[in-house]
Amino acid sequence: MTRAIVLFAHGARDPRWAEPFEAVAARVRAAAPECDVALAFLELMTPALGDAVGGLVAAGATRVDVVPLFLGTGGHLRRDLPPLVDALRIAHAGVDVHLHAAIGEHAAVVDAMAAAAVAAAGLGE
Repeated sequence: MTRAIVLFAHGARDPRWAEPFEAVAARVRAAAPECDVALAFLELMTPALGDAVGGLVAAGATRVDVVPLFLGTGGHLRRDLPPLVDALRIAHAGVDVHLHAAIGEHAAVVDAMAAAAVAAAGLGE
C-alpha cells in the first residue's frame, strides 16, 4: 500500500494565507518521508481536493488520508467535505480515501495552542 496525505484547508484570496499550511506540509513531509503530501483547498486557492487526490493517485497512492486543517467541525466539514470525499471514492475505485476529524479536535493540537497562547502572553515562565 502506498500512502499519501492531503492537508485540506479552506483557502483565501491572499496567497500569504497559505504560508502556515505550507509550513505544516513541509513538517509532515519531513516526519513521514515515505508518504506523498499535498495541500488542497476548498475554495479560492488551488489545488482543489479532487486535483490533489488525482495527482497522488496518478503517482501511485493506494490510500489517501484527508486531514482537514480546520480548528473545529463547522458547516464546511459537515456539509461540503463529505460529498467531495464520496465523489473521490467513486472516481478512484480501489483507492482507500480516509477522511479524518478536524485537526483542531486532536488533544495534541489543543495542547500546542494552549502552550502557544501562554507563551505569547509571557505567562508560565
